[in-house]
Amino acid sequence: MTQTYDFPNVTLLITHYNRSHSLENLLTSFKRLNCCFGDIVVSDDGSKEPHVTHLTQLQKTFGFQLITTPVNRGLGNNINKGQDAVKTPYTLYIQEDFEPMPEFPDKLVDALAIMTQQPGFDIIRFYAYMRYPYMKQYDASFSEMFIPPWAINYKKLYFYSDHPHLRRSSFFAKFGRYVEDIHPDQTEYRMSISFIQKKGKGLFYNNFKQLFHQKNSQEEPSTIHRKRWTFSKNPFIATYRYLYRHLKFNYDIHFMRLDSNKAK
Repeated sequence: MTQTYDFPNVTLLITHYNRSHSLENLLTSFKRLNCCFGDIVVSDDGSKEPHVTHLTQLQKTFGFQLITTPVNRGLGNNINKGQDAVKTPYTLYIQEDFEPMPEFPDKLVDALAIMTQQPGFDIIRFYAYMRYPYMKQYDASFSEMFIPPWAINYKKLYFYSDHPHLRRSSFFAKFGRYVEDIHPDQTEYRMSISFIQKKGKGLFYNNFKQLFHQKNSQEEPSTIHRKRWTFSKNPFIATYRYLYRHLKFNYDIHFMRLDSNKAK
């Protein structure tokens, strides 16, 4: 007998921009895994007409709330208006280019049980490009992230990430809204700083490559563009980049004053 997973207290929040076929794959994957949510919110950031047409077709098939904007306003606005539409206590946040693996529903059940029983946790992360550098075992599947006083690895910044995660829908009340009208990387950066400054608490799934697959096809590639120096393997540039990030991140964590309504 096929198992059905019902999550009435969870809203699936998906941010979307010009990748409607990727969105269709994500929604189809959850349907194939027999996952039912209290609500599904798709927040679109002013996609082009062919994708808007496809979105309205998908809405009829999957019955999600579609939150739109007439012009592209950036990642911060897209997440903010999507989160504003969430009415359930918990939010499962996923960008449209991810696909859940068969193991995910059972782990979402576990994560939801933890957040229900442990009100101190703000977020449970399911995917990352790399393992978080500072963790202590919580149970067989999850580890608790922390930042020791002596932490020198600048990757401690990724205490928060916008990769697939479960969070409390009251997230804004504690950490503020996403800063709008700036580059997406800066939007994520400022939320990461806020999460650290306001003493966020979260878990990290140990086998983080086993629950989601990120799919960027040639037809619908990533829409984020970054400067070349951020990826250069030149040893001089890499050393400078490490020192710059380490000093900047530590300074910002202690001294940045965040404004969630506008960029500085």
